[in-house]
Amino acid sequence: MASSANPTRDDFAALLEETLGDADGFEGRVVKGTVTAIENDLAVIDVGLKSEGRVPLREFAMPGQKADLKVGDEVEVYVDRVENVHGEAMLSRDRARREAAWDTLEAEFAKNSRVEGVIFGRVKGGFTVDLNGAVAFLPGSQVDIRPVRDVAPLMDIPQPFQILKMDRKRGNIVVSRRAILEETRAEQRSGLILSLAEGQIIDGVVKNITDYGAFVDLGGIDGLLHVTDLSYKRVAHPSEVLEIGQTVRVQIIRINKDTQRISLGMKQLESDPWDGAMAKYPVGAKLSGRVTNITEYGAFVELEAGIEGLVHVSEMSWTKKNVHPGKIVSTSQEVDVIVLEVDAEKRRISLGLKQAQANPWEAFAEAHPVGSTVEGEVKNATEFGLFIGLDNDVDGMVHMSDIAWGISGEDALNLHRKGEMVKAVVLDIDAEKERISLGMKQLERGGPVAGAASPAAADGSRLAKNSIVTVTVLEVRDAGLEVQVGDTGVTGFLKRTDLGRDRDEQRPERFQVGQKFDALVTGFDRSKKPTFSIKAMQIAEEKEAVAQYGSSDSGASLGDILGEALKARNADKG
Repeated sequence: MASSANPTRDDFAALLEETLGDADGFEGRVVKGTVTAIENDLAVIDVGLKSEGRVPLREFAMPGQKADLKVGDEVEVYVDRVENVHGEAMLSRDRARREAAWDTLEAEFAKNSRVEGVIFGRVKGGFTVDLNGAVAFLPGSQVDIRPVRDVAPLMDIPQPFQILKMDRKRGNIVVSRRAILEETRAEQRSGLILSLAEGQIIDGVVKNITDYGAFVDLGGIDGLLHVTDLSYKRVAHPSEVLEIGQTVRVQIIRINKDTQRISLGMKQLESDPWDGAMAKYPVGAKLSGRVTNITEYGAFVELEAGIEGLVHVSEMSWTKKNVHPGKIVSTSQEVDVIVLEVDAEKRRISLGLKQAQANPWEAFAEAHPVGSTVEGEVKNATEFGLFIGLDNDVDGMVHMSDIAWGISGEDALNLHRKGEMVKAVVLDIDAEKERISLGMKQLERGGPVAGAASPAAADGSRLAKNSIVTVTVLEVRDAGLEVQVGDTGVTGFLKRTDLGRDRDEQRPERFQVGQKFDALVTGFDRSKKPTFSIKAMQIAEEKEAVAQYGSSDSGASLGDILGEALKARNADKG
């Protein structure tokens, strides 16, 4: 039997049993043990039980590191079972560290303190973090303030985390690295903002580029460099002039200390091209520029870097009306323009594209003066006239009263169709109002030359209103008769309704070309061409006969009176 000075294993077991009870009381506890040997990748540990236990060396090291363990070292392990089927104790260093870590973490979580851990694995939706033995979940959104494309540089490195929630019963811990960064960043921002001032010029690094601008790191705090403050010239997208990682010099435009937002500018460090714009771009000056943008209401033309003018859609073409500007000019096209207006205060220049080209109405007036004959295609027929296509894409209008002699305007309009080639005389040109007046009837037989009086006016001494003349039928139409007064060459028209008092008499087909008859001159139309009427002549003769031969007590009938009147008129003619 061993002496009391050198207790045996049985004595030690008895001492443990006296302290902890029987060996079964070891299970589920963290106890201290001694490394008695290291075999391959296993550490043999004696915790005072009947047999020793073996623990993998990797459980004594942090992820990605080697275990620093040797024989004789005292370590804490978790007793899972006192004895397995092989008679060995089942021990776990990981479980011991986990239990100890949970105790520590719960205390830190209660104080809302930071904890240190190592990102060692990737799982669905995030990453796993070793918190000195306890495994926590790090959501992908909590890795950094902004999305991180590559997490590899952050793995296997001890760093601080904030515990968001933990449940020991379920073994769940959720941590955040982002919360630490935001807190640190807020502290840095507050301190840095105090050191910055509006108008200050500072260097920064482009951190991110968006459609509306770029975020520039000013050394711990970001400022927004809006696309409109990149340059005085038009910039479609910030990536045209910036790239991530580029060092840029910027000026602080505004600082909002409440929201900690900083607005930056680069163009403010350049000379303003609008200085002296009134002198450089006087009204009426002809300039060359490049089309930079096209909208529904016009096109923007760059005159120099930083200065653009607007060509309104109404100033783009002399002849193309109500068309999209994109059908007249294209982006990047070089064009000549005329300065119409300059407002340096509002930084606006109004330009004219058509003014830099010849006015087609003025050019037409030079080539076709009033009185000349032109030919063109009927482009359109309206209720008041015909539009004729002429040289240089301009249109002239023939008013319905100037289409043909002797018929109504409505009937004259029906004589022509769209697409028909016609000739006309130039009556008037108003280049300022972009109007050309034409006449077609002036080219007809017996018609006047441009600017001259009509035949009726030329022979006005013989054609007094309400006089009776003898006419000859020149043409029979559905609407009436085209007639000529004697041999004078003066022509006129009798409407269908003026061919007689009775409906049977109002039939043009009862007349023949060359037939002669008397008619009353009822007046003159807008072109001073005479109008005639048989019906009006009959009514006038009846009134005259009644006045000359009739009386209330004569007893003569109306037929008798008219008979006497006709005899008298025939006697005068004889």
